Amino acid sequence: MIPYGRQQIDQADIDAVVATLQSDWLTQGPAIARFERAIAEHCEARHAVAVCNATAALHIACLALDLGPGELLWTTPNTFVASANCGRYCGADVDFVDIDPRTWNMCPQQLARKLEAAALAGRLPKIVVPVAFSGQSCDMARIRELSRQYGFYVIEDASHAVGASYRGRPVGCGDYADMTIFSFHPVKIITTGEGGLILTNRDDLAERLARLRSHGITRDAALMQGESDGPWYYQQLELGYNYRMTDIQAALGYSQWQRLETFLARRRALAARYDVLLTDLPLQLPHRQADAESAWHLYVVRVQGGLDHRKVFDALRMAGIGVNLHYIPVHTQPYYQSLGFKQGDYPEAERYYAEAISLPMYAALQDGEQDQVVAALRQAIAA
Repeated sequence: MIPYGRQQIDQADIDAVVATLQSDWLTQGPAIARFERAIAEHCEARHAVAVCNATAALHIACLALDLGPGELLWTTPNTFVASANCGRYCGADVDFVDIDPRTWNMCPQQLARKLEAAALAGRLPKIVVPVAFSGQSCDMARIRELSRQYGFYVIEDASHAVGASYRGRPVGCGDYADMTIFSFHPVKIITTGEGGLILTNRDDLAERLARLRSHGITRDAALMQGESDGPWYYQQLELGYNYRMTDIQAALGYSQWQRLETFLARRRALAARYDVLLTDLPLQLPHRQADAESAWHLYVVRVQGGLDHRKVFDALRMAGIGVNLHYIPVHTQPYYQSLGFKQGDYPEAERYYAEAISLPMYAALQDGEQDQVVAALRQAIAA
């Protein structure tokens, strides 16, 4: 079986983890700070806060902005459920903005129309979470412009977009978002096993994020109420969580980070090769934005021309091609249907779901394996 995605671990990664296991630090130690600095410097951001996974990152990003009951978070229906669940964790209401039929990202025109209606109704979102689907940025400049007009915060879910760029700047630089989220799950661009990270240029948010990931506790005497009792002393200032990354994970992540450009170059070469090999088939191929360079976490095609989506998908699986489907529209999940959402609410995301197939895409995928994928896809379509 050729999987749709997988990690690539080499001896340097293994040696980095072993060195940490033999050190004095396994949990919150120097490897985390080194990993955070490396990513912040690359992304040209002031701060990076590493956590145990990207879902935790989304959660405390919302908490750092004081999202709470009675307030609203908007995101896209074409995402993993975590992009919406982070709002629910805070007791907030969640709503969605339909996708652009070309980019499959949050549609800025739909967002503008929905904001105009929400302003008239007096029910504007506090936070909007655009998702860089498959590794390509949304129209972040337009979303930032709308955020200034309507007064909402932007948390960019760039879980797919580690190493991507937008308008000549690294994703995560903070030009268009209050915070940006990265994921280091094994199928992402680099991995820490499980892991996530938040980038921000705001000192106050960085300070609070670091506290929220560790039980809401501080050891900084300047932040304490009253005097410190001594060098052992700490105070819990608010309700936080144990969302810490370990030094073991950070050591793996830092080692992987050294090969980021190699991983990206291979993914981009594979995407370009797919573009050529699939050009004559009845498929909608991924749209390439002129002002953005994707990290190519996913390579998604949409079956067209009356093809039976399920039959094509099943034929590929039967041929040993581990295709997948990203994503089931969040509003169609039973939990969100119980909140009042229904089929037909976001028709473009639903049309996308009825046609989309994620083809194998990972840095270790060989040209010969990619040829097998394409041959199996041709056969499935012909059948």
